[in-house]
Amino acid sequence: MDLSQRITTVEGIGEVFEKKLKNLEISKVSDLLYHIPFRYEDLTQKVKIRGLKVGETATFVAQVLSIQNIFTKSGKKIQLAVVSDGESEINLIWFNQLYLIKNLPIGTSISVSGKLSFWNRKRAIFAPIYEKIVPNFENLHTGRLVPVYPETAGVTSKRLRQIIKKLLKQIDPNDLKDFIPEMDLKDLNFPSLFDSIQKIHFPKNKDEAVTSRRRLAFNELLSLHLESENKKKAWQKKKSSHVLKTNQNDLNKFIRNLDFDLTPSQARSIKEISSDLKNKIPMNRLLEGDVGSGKTIIAAIAAFLTHKNNLQSVLMAPTQILAHQHFQTFSKIFEGKNLKISLITSANVEENAKDSDIFIGTHALIYKKVDFKNVGLVVIDEQHRFGVAQRLKLLEKSEKGKYSPHILTMTATPIPRTVALTLYGDLDLSTLDEMPKGRIKVTTWVVPPKKRAAGYKWINDQIEKEKIQAFVVCPLIELSEKDTMKEVKAATVEFANLKKIFKTRRLALLHGRLKSEEKTKILDNFKNGSIDILVSTPVVEVGIDVPNATIMVIEGAERFGLSQLHQLRGRVGRGSKKSFCLLMTESKSPKVKTRLNALTREISGRKLAEIDLNLRGPGEIFGLKQSGFRELKIANWADIDLIKSSKSYAQKIVTSPKKYKTLLSKLIIASN
Repeated sequence: MDLSQRITTVEGIGEVFEKKLKNLEISKVSDLLYHIPFRYEDLTQKVKIRGLKVGETATFVAQVLSIQNIFTKSGKKIQLAVVSDGESEINLIWFNQLYLIKNLPIGTSISVSGKLSFWNRKRAIFAPIYEKIVPNFENLHTGRLVPVYPETAGVTSKRLRQIIKKLLKQIDPNDLKDFIPEMDLKDLNFPSLFDSIQKIHFPKNKDEAVTSRRRLAFNELLSLHLESENKKKAWQKKKSSHVLKTNQNDLNKFIRNLDFDLTPSQARSIKEISSDLKNKIPMNRLLEGDVGSGKTIIAAIAAFLTHKNNLQSVLMAPTQILAHQHFQTFSKIFEGKNLKISLITSANVEENAKDSDIFIGTHALIYKKVDFKNVGLVVIDEQHRFGVAQRLKLLEKSEKGKYSPHILTMTATPIPRTVALTLYGDLDLSTLDEMPKGRIKVTTWVVPPKKRAAGYKWINDQIEKEKIQAFVVCPLIELSEKDTMKEVKAATVEFANLKKIFKTRRLALLHGRLKSEEKTKILDNFKNGSIDILVSTPVVEVGIDVPNATIMVIEGAERFGLSQLHQLRGRVGRGSKKSFCLLMTESKSPKVKTRLNALTREISGRKLAEIDLNLRGPGEIFGLKQSGFRELKIANWADIDLIKSSKSYAQKIVTSPKKYKTLLSKLIIASN
């Protein structure tokens, strides 16, 4: 069978059902094979009716003795069947399934799964799972490990089981020919691809399910690693970069003149970057570090080295707020250095910008009429906030003649090491894993509804006594009519509410829909102390540095991932005063409580990301999937051993392309 064929070639799937399957991203035969169960119902315990125990799920075989519809005075429609296994009888009860009277006539043999309960003091099973016993009967929905699939409207697991079972009988090993050599499979201790597909859907036991999933997860991870390895090879074949010479005396003098000492990880990162800049192959490095860990100074030092080689640097930031922040920081660092820095945003393009040594801006760097002369370094901050096309366009605009610029990307989004190892395998990684001296730990509290009023009084007292300022961050700008989650505090609603609570305080509202000049004015007023409390959406997550702001209040904290909460918390604790973060939540969920309490104990962004990865999965960690991180369909980001094993095998393939030519041409992965 051709697995690339349209899904309608599978028996039981017409055009109407095909449209429904598209909601599950199933359009080809192979998509259906790789639509694997996310869990299994254990219905393997088989007993006689007399052996049923209250609360335990079990399966038994019986014959229908009677079946009837019962219509109650309250309007309920009950289907009551009495069945027997030849020794004992039991009642089976369904609701609003009138068709069962015809579907299960007297004398029908059925396999039944369910939990024992009572009805009118008689033993009964409510809403049992059943299937008719016919010639050549094989358990599909009862009496086995029953696969449960991701579903959508009109597509149930029961229907999927029926269709997939028929499909699996139609394919043979040649349709799913293994692309990993048999000797390698033995070394890896994996079953064949054909066996794995068969057993992931209908395993005989839990071991088969685990082993099959592990094999298919290996395939998925292998494809990601191969993608990274191929990207790395393609990058190494790019045009030559400018080979930058480093005058160590100039570099040491520049670092000595800074207002602070570098941390060991900052010094290590500078050494790694300096080494990269000396190569003919363009640097392609990711600099990861918590908010406030000092990434900007690393970028500035890289720009200094570039300037010393008579080349330009370009830094692109995702927001105007962050671009302005970088511009101010760079201007302070390079004050008196006879070096021109230009700010390029949608609202600002400096005259004679082409003569600048350093360009700092938003995506306007791509679209505004700004010509770069000779770019040696491109820095992209929070790269996942830009589309692939935007990043490529900046690189293309920066390339001149035979030279490609060196690339440094930066992120404050804490990345679990397993994710970094897989998704960023094509990049060299530098990590800032400690905070600069003088940074005071931010005390974090979870504030339930009953303590909210006391929390507001404490904030007001702190503003009065300590002369400090506060942030209040809300997850939405305004409550829409469609938003039924009334506990979510919208910024506009919360702003009006807080004005009533803090009557003697100066409040302002900041969100992404304001015009650029309005944002700038509000931020300037906050920085100069004219505003006591800034109510905002998560637009403050990056780029706002106000040392006197020592209180961060986060409304609807359960709506954010731990990584984003950690980044928001990083907006305070930037001065010499003790700082605090208050996580406001109305959720009573134990899972939410566990997540938020982790933030009160842990200060490491990477460790928090690891915790969130285990609790919620990557799709939610990185902020409603807007961060560009790919979801895994089968594999688990927490499985470090499988990630390392698949990465090692990918490197083996790439270094022996002739030996693995067949594998590379026939690689079939779960994401196909």
